[in-house]
Amino acid sequence: MTRAAIFCPGRGSYTERALKSLPEGHPWVARADELRAEYGLDSLSALDRAERFSPSVHLKPANVSPLIYLVSMLDAEVAREQHDIVCVGGNSLGWYTALAVGGALSFDDGFRLVQEMSLLQQEFTGVGGQILYPLVGDDWTLQPELVESVARALGSSGGEALPSIDLGGSVALAGSEAGIAHLLRTLAPVKRGAISYPMRLMQHGPYHTPMVSQVQLRARASLARLEFRSPRTTLIDGRGARFAPWGCDLAALIEYTLGAQIVEPFSFHASVRAGLHEFAPDRIVLPGPGNTLGGVCGQILALDGWRGIKNKADFERVQTSDNPIVVSMRR
Repeated sequence: MTRAAIFCPGRGSYTERALKSLPEGHPWVARADELRAEYGLDSLSALDRAERFSPSVHLKPANVSPLIYLVSMLDAEVAREQHDIVCVGGNSLGWYTALAVGGALSFDDGFRLVQEMSLLQQEFTGVGGQILYPLVGDDWTLQPELVESVARALGSSGGEALPSIDLGGSVALAGSEAGIAHLLRTLAPVKRGAISYPMRLMQHGPYHTPMVSQVQLRARASLARLEFRSPRTTLIDGRGARFAPWGCDLAALIEYTLGAQIVEPFSFHASVRAGLHEFAPDRIVLPGPGNTLGGVCGQILALDGWRGIKNKADFERVQTSDNPIVVSMRR
């Protein structure tokens, strides 16, 4: 059985292509609908089985976050049957899913964490946001001029724009409305394929910055009842720190999850790098929905020179071989 690291996706992974991802009759789907009813919210089954995708409905934080959690949990369950899972991490929202996949939270408590955090974060939609910006070229090698463009834009924002997520080959930057306007105006325009950057992300608030400190304070109060426990699989957080089954500091895990993870920059790059170097997995397995982390992980592998991968061509060569490194469970 291959040794694998699981990394769970964050916001942006549930799209039109993800509709009808939830299997009928699965106990977790039924339980998620019961928990949604406790919050007075529409069932995830109904949202997932909609005839057409509605961005205003499906991408609403209170809906899309638990949809992503549920699909990721279902895929991770299958991945455990197919691989020896050596570590678990996730990108942003994916950290909350990772806690349940890794066993530090039950399915129910993982769902409650995701649902309540999304409700709190939803209040910050419209008072700021996030933009995505590349740091690598078409060949996935680092472009110093793009790194410098980010540094200049942040440095001249007067504190209205801040780093949010380090994805290795790209960054998410967050800010107030004034900060986002400054970033969109100041960052050097870049085109990658048909996509133009900087690109504002839909219905995203200024996550992973002190601008959502009120979310942190309210989360500590409303989620104090969650029952954290030592994970069954090592967890790797957004700093690259590990929480192992044989030596997990539960107080530190709770403090990070309801503290630094909310108001400090999140480094998915550091999380993947720690998983690679500490556990040397045969595979990186990416649960759905979607495949948003496939290219992201490929760029991280290239930036780190993992197993001789230096650029996009190297990654594609490995991926089309009999021994691919990154395995996406959805398309």
